Amino acid sequence: QLVPANAELAALYQRSCRSCHTIAATGAPLTGDVVAWTPRMERGMPAMIDSVINGAGGMPPLGMCMDCSEEQFEALIGFMSGGQ
Repeated sequence: QLVPANAELAALYQRSCRSCHTIAATGAPLTGDVVAWTPRMERGMPAMIDSVINGAGGMPPLGMCMDCSEEQFEALIGFMSGGQ
């Protein structure tokens, strides 16, 4: 199982991201699946952050992390997309 090396990010990931981004049936791009993340990442990080904050598809606004900062969202997206 992939988990961020940074303990703070790992805790946020376990609490807020893992439940959807590790289960294919949710339709969310899976953590580490570079092929699934590439077209999303091509939109640029500002667009990715906007999707997280406002919600996208089945993802609720703030991606279940009401206390995450934009910097934390960026780090989590980088981790999940395989970009670290």
